Amino acid sequence: MIDQNAHVSVIVVNWNGEKFLEQCLTSLMTQTVSPNEIILVDNASSDGSLEIARRFPSVQLIALNENTGFALGNNLAIKAVSTESEWIALLNPDAFAEPRWLEELLAATKRNPEFDAFGSQLVNAANPTVLDSAGDAYHMSGLAWNMGHGIPLSAAEDSEREVFSPCAAAALYRYSAMQKVCGFDEDYFCYIEDVDLGFRLRLAGYRCLYVPRSVVHHVGSGTAGGQDNNFAMYHGHRNMVWTFVKNMPGFLFWLLLPLHVALNLASIIWFTLRRGRGDVIWRAKRDALMGLPKMWRKRRHIQKARVASIAEVWQQLDTRLNITKLGRK
Repeated sequence: MIDQNAHVSVIVVNWNGEKFLEQCLTSLMTQTVSPNEIILVDNASSDGSLEIARRFPSVQLIALNENTGFALGNNLAIKAVSTESEWIALLNPDAFAEPRWLEELLAATKRNPEFDAFGSQLVNAANPTVLDSAGDAYHMSGLAWNMGHGIPLSAAEDSEREVFSPCAAAALYRYSAMQKVCGFDEDYFCYIEDVDLGFRLRLAGYRCLYVPRSVVHHVGSGTAGGQDNNFAMYHGHRNMVWTFVKNMPGFLFWLLLPLHVALNLASIIWFTLRRGRGDVIWRAKRDALMGLPKMWRKRRHIQKARVASIAEVWQQLDTRLNITKLGRK
């Protein structure tokens, strides 16, 4: 059972996604429950993305003159959605939704009204027998990763469960909750911005549910050139520091800060000595430190408005000590 009166706006933020975009938009056109509107933000693509987008007249196109990143692109689209919108669904241009993707998300909102964010099951687009993500996990050290990444789909959990945050490659958020926390942090540009959003939602008293029956096929960093390139590495490691500093509440911040510092030092050593990418990791951590005064000001605002208790936050953190066996975001 779904809410037939629920108003849903779907947002796709694209940058040079020509080889994926048509399949992504076509998957939205064939949903068993049609979204009320689809907004595509194009971040000044230099490929044929705009030509593809214009083949879909029902898609509202916002063509930008510069690449504003995933975070600002989504925020611009959220400002443009209909005032009737109750739900905001996000779909990456390299994610292809199965026909019941949106229907299953909306059905989950009806069954679980105490939740305000819902994450889809992401499967590997190149090998649909392998899981790409079952939601985001967040370790007490500040490390974040896609749960279940790379495991056989047959071994993945198939029941709905609470997770720390949804992977924004395919997710549904209550519009009022997004407004409450002011959407994505635009300073992030891209990477870890969905974990940061999920953390802030949780601090504000909202919860996230993983919905495995809502399925998309995800290429994964299809337009950014892969998760292991310098661009992804820089933004991921810079934003990891900011997410911890802004959001880890109360005494947990001071209790876990030594572990967070140790994680960052280990990252610098690993990428410098073992991966030969010291220039990138040092630049990421340098810029993270330079941004700390601004992030600390944001922290004050976030923590002042915090609703969730320390115990509730701790319950959703991964507290395993052997972080070498954890996944990655």
